[in-house]
Amino acid sequence: MARKSLVGVVADELLDRIIAGEFPPGASVPGELELSSRHEVSRMTVREAMKTLEAQRILRVERGRGTFVNPLNRWGSLDAVLRAASEGKNDASAAIQLIELRRMLETGACELAAGRMADSDIQALRAQVEKMRLAHENNDLAAFVEADLAFHDLILQASENVFVAVLFEPLHRVLEKRRTETSKVPEIQEHAIGHHQSIADALASRDPHRARDAMDAHMQQTLDDLKTFVLAEGPA
Repeated sequence: MARKSLVGVVADELLDRIIAGEFPPGASVPGELELSSRHEVSRMTVREAMKTLEAQRILRVERGRGTFVNPLNRWGSLDAVLRAASEGKNDASAAIQLIELRRMLETGACELAAGRMADSDIQALRAQVEKMRLAHENNDLAAFVEADLAFHDLILQASENVFVAVLFEPLHRVLEKRRTETSKVPEIQEHAIGHHQSIADALASRDPHRARDAMDAHMQQTLDDLKTFVLAEGPA
């Protein structure tokens, strides 16, 4: 057990260094001797740590040349990708791709929820919108993000599709961080409140197509706001 723990420590620290940009995609990572000296562990422990990252496709071994970092889109570990999206320094692409993923999943979930939501669910959605309005007026960022996340969680649960909920569970940590970053901008909060109200109205109409369109419009606005206010790229 002690050896497995050391392997995990070495693998995690190397992954942290990769995510921090010390070893960008295509760069070679230190050899066994250097890493064993740095961590004061055996070369066998380092070798197993490297094999762990290689199995997750974070690293690739080129015989006779060394061990290199793969680009993020080749990584095979969801946890590692989420860590990179949450903690990475040059993560504009990851931020955009996260919205693209949400767009694919949440528009469908919203369409399903329109035919499955109880009246009490609609009331709960409207309550979260009011909490967002109040938080916006009081400049309470934490409360705004909490209500925003709760609103979307209600829709995911109301879709009654267990796969949607399971897929979204690992995303919560990075989504909360992203919401906190973007929701610092008052204009983004105002846009979000308006779109959340539109989504709630669409779901209350029980029209699946209207509900899907409302969520899609929200995702587009979220993407536009990210580029305009956070990434400073200007409108798409």
